[in-house]
Amino acid sequence: MRERFSETDSFSRIRAKGAPRRGRRSERFDDHEPEVVFRFDDHGAYAVAGDEYADFDAEQHDGHDGHDGEYENHGDSHDSYDDYDSYDDNPDGGPAEGDRWSTWDRSTPTEKGPEPRPDWVVTELAAVDTEFGLVKTGKEADVFLLERGVPGTDRRTLMAAKRYRDSQHRMFHRDSGYLEGRRHKESRIARAMAKRTAFGKEAIAAQWAGAEFTALCRLYSAGVAVPYPVQILGTEILMEFVGDESGAAAPRLAQLRAEEADVEDLWEQLGRSLSLLAVDGYAHGDLSAYNILVHEGRLVIIDVPQIVDVVANPRGRSFLERDVRNVGAWFVSRGLPERRVGELVESLEFDARLG
Repeated sequence: MRERFSETDSFSRIRAKGAPRRGRRSERFDDHEPEVVFRFDDHGAYAVAGDEYADFDAEQHDGHDGHDGEYENHGDSHDSYDDYDSYDDNPDGGPAEGDRWSTWDRSTPTEKGPEPRPDWVVTELAAVDTEFGLVKTGKEADVFLLERGVPGTDRRTLMAAKRYRDSQHRMFHRDSGYLEGRRHKESRIARAMAKRTAFGKEAIAAQWAGAEFTALCRLYSAGVAVPYPVQILGTEILMEFVGDESGAAAPRLAQLRAEEADVEDLWEQLGRSLSLLAVDGYAHGDLSAYNILVHEGRLVIIDVPQIVDVVANPRGRSFLERDVRNVGAWFVSRGLPERRVGELVESLEFDARLG
């Protein structure tokens, strides 16, 4: 049995002070607090209240302390997951074991991973989610180790839960460059994002999460070596955990010692994945030896929220070249001939039809 990290408060026990606990799943909304949730479609993130767009003035909303109590973003990674659900088997409203009920049924079909799904994906509604602690912290999001399993059975799996931070704690320092070529279909939300109001920052977080989930689905289906994306709920992405059954995460490429790395094989794996990306018209946009994992000789590319359309983005070619040269520096330092880096750049430009 894995030891739970009881000191972490990353699983959302957080709700507004004095706010009552919600009841059963059928009672998601109370009479006074309309729910604002970020959903995702082909155009990116959008805000809805119930099944309709939230009725707010995105330009005027400056959200000095969140949403001034009027709106809650229940899709945010730090909102109250245990507020969503309540079953009668536990007087506290949660499952008898674990931290929360599985959120599988809370994601729409387009917010779930591509089919056919791997056998290890747990979709049973009786499943519960249990958190085991922080795996990785980053500038925009944190990654936690989570187990989803059906109590009383051996049906369980480890996943990585990537949660984008709330507007007070994230640092989207790369927004302007990476968002070129992307447009939001709702002009009010687009203006709020451009002005970086509190709501605009929430929308940016949702767009980053949605962009990463969409990219993971697309890349996985194309055969690129990325983690399988299980589902997205608000600003939380659940995906394949790359590591062993004990919960030890795979090392980053940058952490590999020379004697542990088959440089030639890893370079070939990288080239195949980047080629598939380029053929589809994309570049990773922020590739380095720090966002590539190596598990038992298998190379896996992670952190793709900033994936760049190399045709629509006027800086697409430079992003593609920078990706290769950044990660190529690690390989050259371990014996790869430097000319191979330039050759891969040229090959990818051809694959992306950049001329």
